Amino acid sequence: MRPKLTALFLTLLMSAAQAAPAPQAVEIPLSSGMLHAQLFKPDGEGPFPTVIALHGCGGLGSHSESVQPRYRDWAERLLKSGNAVLLPDSYGSRELGPQCRVKEVHVKARRERVTDIAASRAWLMKQAWVARDRVSLIGWANGASALLWAVRPQSAARDAGPDFRAAVAFYPDCRISAGLGWSARVPTLVLIGANDDVSSPPACRQMVDGAHGRSALARIVVYPGAYHDFDRPNTPLHAAAASTDASVPERGHLGTDSEARAESQKEVAEWLAR
Repeated sequence: MRPKLTALFLTLLMSAAQAAPAPQAVEIPLSSGMLHAQLFKPDGEGPFPTVIALHGCGGLGSHSESVQPRYRDWAERLLKSGNAVLLPDSYGSRELGPQCRVKEVHVKARRERVTDIAASRAWLMKQAWVARDRVSLIGWANGASALLWAVRPQSAARDAGPDFRAAVAFYPDCRISAGLGWSARVPTLVLIGANDDVSSPPACRQMVDGAHGRSALARIVVYPGAYHDFDRPNTPLHAAAASTDASVPERGHLGTDSEARAESQKEVAEWLAR
């Protein structure tokens, strides 16, 4: 029996390895320096619809892994749907760690991170395996806030290439955008929990409602009872202030909401398939 058990164990390990593809490290030129990124790409020549995925204030990876489990989970889910996924590392590329609890932030959502989005798009436009008219954006928290800036009409690229196909923003900080009369030039979906006390659901609602009539399609889904990070797998609800982890916000509550997580997965799939 023991040899059979050993063979079964090895088979399970091989299956797990096949189910968890390793990303490819790529470098994207910036006007000053280089933007490091991780790429998940389907097998074959393509062209593939591609998603630029934008990490939150905790950064893309850690000392032990290039992509945190929360972003790997989404990347693998998108990969199974036939998408390539590019994850630019806005902090690690500038030799910075998590920025959640940093008082003077040097990489700002509306500035450096928008630059990183533009550079990522420009790099993808040159790749033969990319379906150039099906490049979309998805972002979480600070990355979602950067996304909101990147899809404004004022941020449109000046080249002749196709614009982003769609955008999905998980629990962004909408307070500044709402006050500035935000609008989008590409269809944009905002997903946030009704109990999110890190970001502001009312500000996001105000921002999206205010864009109606002068914007590309903008839609918001507010999940009842859900908190910040509701889509993050295997994370019990907890108060951020009780944590000493530099990769989480200083205030509010964080945690998985299984129902909102499942619903958001459906919403994202449908939105990107538009």
